[in-house]
Amino acid sequence: MTKVKKYTKEIENSMKKYYDSLNENERRRYAAVEAIKLEHGGQKYICEILGCDPDTILKGVKELTEDEPLLTERMRKSGGGRKKNN
Repeated sequence: MTKVKKYTKEIENSMKKYYDSLNENERRRYAAVEAIKLEHGGQKYICEILGCDPDTILKGVKELTEDEPLLTERMRKSGGGRKKNN
């Protein structure tokens, strides 16, 4: 069994900082790409770095390997959230 190649702390911190700046769809896909690059054991390692759930990565891998194009529109309708008081 091969051991997962570990990144330096600086790279791990940069990955986490970038991951935190993404929206939900982008996070899922980024985590999946990173896990795929590392092959065996990569999913667990990426979950540790990014603080995400393994199911997040599995869903991202599924999206990336399907023949369907990736959805890029907004996940939630605009105008949501707390209303401003005038």
